[in-house]
Amino acid sequence: MHFQSIDDGATITLDPRVGETDQLTVAVGGGRGCVLRTEVPVAGIWIPLRARVQLSTGGSEAEIAVGDLRVSECEAGVQAVGRANALWIVVLGRRQAWRGMLRERFDMPMPEPLLLPACHPASRTVRRHAIALARAARDCTDASPIPLLEIVLAMQARLGAAIERCPGRTYAHRRQVFLRLQRVRNYLAANCHLDLDNEMLARMASYSPWHFIRAFRAAYEETPHAYLVDQRLLRARRLLHSSPLAISEIAIASGFENRCAFSRLFRERFGITAHALRRQTSARTAGAKPRDDANTHRAIFATPATIQQQLRQPQFS
Repeated sequence: MHFQSIDDGATITLDPRVGETDQLTVAVGGGRGCVLRTEVPVAGIWIPLRARVQLSTGGSEAEIAVGDLRVSECEAGVQAVGRANALWIVVLGRRQAWRGMLRERFDMPMPEPLLLPACHPASRTVRRHAIALARAARDCTDASPIPLLEIVLAMQARLGAAIERCPGRTYAHRRQVFLRLQRVRNYLAANCHLDLDNEMLARMASYSPWHFIRAFRAAYEETPHAYLVDQRLLRARRLLHSSPLAISEIAIASGFENRCAFSRLFRERFGITAHALRRQTSARTAGAKPRDDANTHRAIFATPATIQQQLRQPQFS
C-alpha cells in the first residue's frame, strides 16, 4: 500500500507506475487548492472528511461533499481539487491492482472484477475505516483496505438488481449496458442544475434517444427526466440548508425555471414547503452555540505535518 500526502496549494501527479502491481495507493489531501492528477487510467474510492472535493473524470465534473462516497471509473486524466479547508482520502489503483484485490480477496469470478461507478452515502463507520487506512499507510504499518472495501462492496451489491434489469442476454452484456447508463446517471446527478436534453444524454450512452429512455427506465425503474427532477430537488434542499440565497434564487440555481412548479414538487417530495424548511434551518442555526475550534480552518494552511496532525484529531477517530 502506497501513501501520498498532498498539502495546501500543492499539485501532485501520481507516478505512472501506480497500480502496476497488486498494490493500491492511498492519497490524503488537505487544504485549499490541493490538487491530485493522474496521467494513467485509475479507478478510485473518494471520501471527503471535511468540506468538498471537485472531481473531474472523463470530461465531466462532480462535487463530492462530506457524507458522500464516490467510486470513479478507471479513466486517465482524473483530477481532484480540494475546496476551502477540505480534508479528503482516496484509494486509487489501475485495473491490475483492483483485479488482483477483488479476485484474490473477495473471490469475484467475473471477467472484469472492478467496482461500479456510483455515489454512496459515507457513514461514520466508512469514514472511520478510511481514516484508519490513511493512518496505517502513513505510518508504514499493515494498511489493509479490506474493511473499507467490504462496506463498499456491500453497498455496490444493491446495484445488482439494476444490472439484471438491463437489456442483454448475458451478464457481461447487461453489466456493460449498466456501465453506459450509470455514466449518464452520474452525469445527471452532478449537473442536474443545467439544461439537459435526452438527445445529448443518449449520445453519452451511445444509444438513440428512444432506446436510451427505454433502457434507463428498465434499469432504474424511472425515466431520466424523473431522476433529473429528483436530483434538482435534492440540490435545492442542500442549498436551503447551506446557502443564503433567496428561495426563488435557489429554485433557479437548481434548474427550475418555474417557481410555482418548484414549490409544488418540493412539497410533494419532502412533505414540507421550502419556506418551512428554511425557517427550521434558520431556527437551528440561531440556537446553535458558536464554534470555537482552533482546528476548524487549520487545513487552509496545511502541510504534511498538519495533515498528519489532523488525522489524529478526535473528530476523525
